[in-house]
Amino acid sequence: MTAGGAEDAERMKETGDGAPDTGGVDGQRLGDLPTERRNPASEHMDELPTVEMLALINAEDAKVAGAVAAELEQIARVVDAVAERFRRGGRMFYIGAGTSGRLGVLDASECPPTFSVSDELVQGIIAGGDGALRLSSEHSEDSREEGARDLAAAGFGADLRPDTLVGIAASGRTPYVLGAIEYAKSLGALTVGLSCVPGSALALAAEMAISPETGPEVLTGSTRMKAGTATKLVLNMLSTGVMVRTGATFGNLMVNMRPSNAKLMDRAERIVAAGVGCDRGTAIELLMQAGKDVKTAILMGRLGIGCQAAQMRLTKAGGILADALIRNSG
Repeated sequence: MTAGGAEDAERMKETGDGAPDTGGVDGQRLGDLPTERRNPASEHMDELPTVEMLALINAEDAKVAGAVAAELEQIARVVDAVAERFRRGGRMFYIGAGTSGRLGVLDASECPPTFSVSDELVQGIIAGGDGALRLSSEHSEDSREEGARDLAAAGFGADLRPDTLVGIAASGRTPYVLGAIEYAKSLGALTVGLSCVPGSALALAAEMAISPETGPEVLTGSTRMKAGTATKLVLNMLSTGVMVRTGATFGNLMVNMRPSNAKLMDRAERIVAAGVGCDRGTAIELLMQAGKDVKTAILMGRLGIGCQAAQMRLTKAGGILADALIRNSG
């Protein structure tokens, strides 16, 4: 065996995979990252009875919430910063490759039906395009230029809008994501790095960083597991937190929702009933009078005013129901 072959074999042995472990954008070998190391707790999981194997996975999953909890102050800073930009007409873009990209697209796609916002307000971009949502296109993650190009094509920062970019990469060193971060920074936009490796290249490149330290996966290197779960939890917090701060909720009620089908109409009726403190029949009547607008219906029921007056109060309050309910605002 040649000297180079011996070195490659040693790297394979260290990392537990079948290919030489090469240095990345940050000069650190992939196998040295905490998300890529072998987990000693699961080294013999294939020998366990099925229920014990699943208990092992469940025990590792239970660690994720704690890792996210350690980042709450950073997440809060991001939520407040993005909310402030939303009020000035900004948007939030997620960008990532593989699992990270899919999770970003998922969170973005759920904002319009949940909060009745434009599908432009929160956008998800995945390396390889929408086709990569179903079919693997992980080779697309290796190009910085493609990341910057895809972000520009999505209209990020157009017309000097105060947009925010959240780059997502479990390892914190995906070239596609780093290229997009560089492009966003060149526009003076707010950049956020979401990874599961503290001090990663992404964390250092972005203006703000969220880095839940999830550690080695049960299945070595399979960051769709704990890292993916942590990413989903953080994205839930980001989008929900920003919507709460910008008035899309009332208490814990989704008052911005659009009752576009039978299930959502049923939910809207229950939200109005809870928001007003009335029976279901009254809630239905209020919704019909309000043109199925939940906020307007609640305001009508709470203040005993008509649809037009309720709509005027909402407009004056910037669409924030809690502010519109203050009687002296009218």
